[in-house]
Amino acid sequence: MQENLINRFSVPNLSSCTIELASVASNKTEPDLVLTNARVLSTYTDRLLENKEVWISKGRIASIKSSGSHKNYFSINKNNIYDVNNNILAPGLIDPHMHIESSMMTGCAYAEAALLNGTTTIFCDSHEIGNVCDIEGIEWMLDDCREAPLSIFLTLPSTIPATNNTLETAGGDLTAQKTSILYDKWPEILGLGEKMDFVSVCNGDERSHSIIAETLKRNLPVSGHVFGREFVAAYAASGVSDTHEAEEKLFTNDLLDAGLWIFLRGGNPKTPWNSIAEAVKVITEYDASTKRICVCTDDRDADDLFNFGLDWVVRQANKLGINKSIAWSMGSLHPATRYNIDSDYGALGHSRRADIVMIDDNLEVHNTWLGGTLAVEDKKITSVLDNQLSNNRYKYPERAYNTVLLPKEINFIPEIPNQSKFKINVIKTELPGIMTFKETINIDNKISDWTDTMKKNNLCHLCVIERHGKNGEFAHGFLKNFNLKEGAVASSVGHDAHNIIVSGLNKKDMKLAVEIIHEYQGGIVIVNNGKLISSVKLPIAGLLSDKKATEVANENKIFKENWDKSGCTLPYMGFNLLPLSVIPNFRITNKGLVDVNTMKIIPLFEY
Repeated sequence: MQENLINRFSVPNLSSCTIELASVASNKTEPDLVLTNARVLSTYTDRLLENKEVWISKGRIASIKSSGSHKNYFSINKNNIYDVNNNILAPGLIDPHMHIESSMMTGCAYAEAALLNGTTTIFCDSHEIGNVCDIEGIEWMLDDCREAPLSIFLTLPSTIPATNNTLETAGGDLTAQKTSILYDKWPEILGLGEKMDFVSVCNGDERSHSIIAETLKRNLPVSGHVFGREFVAAYAASGVSDTHEAEEKLFTNDLLDAGLWIFLRGGNPKTPWNSIAEAVKVITEYDASTKRICVCTDDRDADDLFNFGLDWVVRQANKLGINKSIAWSMGSLHPATRYNIDSDYGALGHSRRADIVMIDDNLEVHNTWLGGTLAVEDKKITSVLDNQLSNNRYKYPERAYNTVLLPKEINFIPEIPNQSKFKINVIKTELPGIMTFKETINIDNKISDWTDTMKKNNLCHLCVIERHGKNGEFAHGFLKNFNLKEGAVASSVGHDAHNIIVSGLNKKDMKLAVEIIHEYQGGIVIVNNGKLISSVKLPIAGLLSDKKATEVANENKIFKENWDKSGCTLPYMGFNLLPLSVIPNFRITNKGLVDVNTMKIIPLFEY
């Protein structure tokens, strides 16, 4: 039978190996592996320990001793001794908030990029596949993650759908009852995922609070997602105890004082997912303690995951004024403490898991050991990891490949009102953030087509189409300052309900873009003049590729280059957020335009 890497990387429960660990630490039993000639980064004391070696047994750290100590007691096979050459050994990084689906990869594939970046543990919120496939999709993802060569925990999706069914149509509907079932069935669910409907929470919505209650009665943490200082008090009073949406120092300061953990989010500086530079000022300018502050990635596409991993966020924190050891602790021990797993994770303490990275003085990752097994060496994956990634991955069921169910008839652009004067409510983008705004355009003379109006006001057509086979609804809008030069772009990743979103300058190309997504059963596409320009196929739930990480990253890189060439100013992941009706201020779903501040549908045209 072919060996599964997860067995190579699995680590026994501490209760089953304390005798052996104690024997190794007492110099009585030979360790399985010695990492020698090292400097050890202690996240317990935030300092470097010089001239050390780490003794590993049963995938755990038995002890840390002076370098060369093993020679005094044992004649260890040279294959079981690894010379670190005075580099730094640090605990594997722990990402406290991220979404596997944003990478467009499965959990098994995600492990490759994570381990290359020194990330050995992640807390994922699978609300994307949950919005498409309900509880079944969440369990597929959990099965996938169980087979991945990575320690993966789940923060249970909390807001499926993101709003009530009068504002959008999703494939899933996660109630408090379903939440309870999942908590009791899956021990790797260690908290509630980001409670995105913060307006509803603060207004005392019964459904929202019933899901929070299922979490609190199990003494598990509730993660948050909130914008606006005016919401902080009510949100914290509702039991929410962390957020990654800390985007500037005053807001971050309010959140810390209210008792929330803060996850400083770093990402590609060209995207809205890089808010760390402003939020970190709560430490560097306001002298806040870092004891309840972590770093996270949140959303990463496949290409950015390789280039802007959690290790990159740690280095950014260091460049922004945080001590190296503290910066690394914010990416390891602090997240472990937040989720109450620090007895196993987050530090190179005796008996802890041997999830270890070798870094240089610039905090660059060179090697990664997962459970004492070398997964990455010299910035390349090892053969044993490659075998798992290539041959032993979880296979999603056939049902997961058939989730794009479109209506037969779709009007991609709105009919022109039969009025000489009317107003158009349009969605206006303002970079670099992901917030969008309402703008009203006055039409003072009767028009026969949209061309002149769109050119004059820098508009594109926008359409969101229900794709779960429930009602076939679609809604129209206009997007200002998107700057698409010609053709159309479309995506089945329309957060969070993941209906199809398409934008374009003509009906023909918009129709073709959606037809291609339907053929693929999910994906992101760019078309122009009746031809496909670029695409990434996402056949699993319309969200995920079933290819290896490097393949998806390469496809994604090419797609982003073509996206930029098309003139689109809003990053495509930002485009995918246009239907997310919990982000201020003005969005669009399959039901119509949504005023997020009032949570009401408003008309496209006013007379």
